[in-house]
Amino acid sequence: MTLSRKTTLIAPLLLAAALALTGCGYNRGDRAISGGAIGAGAGAALSAMTGGSLLTGALIGGAAGAVGGAVTSGHSINLGQPAWR
Repeated sequence: MTLSRKTTLIAPLLLAAALALTGCGYNRGDRAISGGAIGAGAGAALSAMTGGSLLTGALIGGAAGAVGGAVTSGHSINLGQPAWR
């Protein structure tokens, strides 16, 4: 499978945006939930652009986002109160 030039430019930007947004919330649980949701969306979008399975992309992106949100500190990255609070 060959990636198009557009995909190779957009994919890193989507990944960077998803990783930056994993910092929503004050405690680890909120951060893991928001990171997982954002990662799932970014993973599905990336899979759609590259011709992969949307479900696989969403699962991998969601897992990566949840871990990213859970391991970051609210003191180092904090984007404020999550929408569900």
